Amino acid sequence: MTVPKTLEDLIEEFKKLPGVGRKTAERYAMFIINKYTIDEVHQFSEVLEDAKTKLHQCSVCGNLTDEDKCYICQDNFRDLSTILVVENAKDVFSIEKASEYKGLYHVLNGVVSPMDGMGPEDINLESLWKRVINDQVKEIIIATSSTPEGETTALYIKRVLQETDILVSRIGYGVPVGLNLEYADDLTLSKAIENRKKIS
Repeated sequence: MTVPKTLEDLIEEFKKLPGVGRKTAERYAMFIINKYTIDEVHQFSEVLEDAKTKLHQCSVCGNLTDEDKCYICQDNFRDLSTILVVENAKDVFSIEKASEYKGLYHVLNGVVSPMDGMGPEDINLESLWKRVINDQVKEIIIATSSTPEGETTALYIKRVLQETDILVSRIGYGVPVGLNLEYADDLTLSKAIENRKKIS
């Protein structure tokens, strides 16, 4: 049986999402066709367009926001002396769910990966150096993933900051080697930050 072109086009769009194969894409497409009203389709379309057009990187830390500064950078009760450096905004969401860390963040939006042609200049590092100079920062906690690329990025940050008085530490306890932070549970992330260690 031939699938109608309109349905096939919808399935193909869902297949573009990470982790979505043909069967899952078909299920999503059929759910929208059979269960969504036309008003719900319009609302879904508007939410997608808003997310794409209104969300951008925070002017301070690089986190996702629909304002100039994200809600964390606007929070006057955060510890201004500590910055937790992460690879992407999803890591911020994961750590914030644990409700333990009270400092600020810096989102790199990538990692140093020579194999992929990604150097230090290709990720959000310049604004980190400016924050270190301009703010009263006493500690940088590096929370990049324990992959070769994450470790390379952590060592690069440590090397750049080694002539400063800033303590540079690395999360450790409870985070298995090779694990991306977004897949770690809340308790694991809390313990990893709590038991961070200075990078030697």
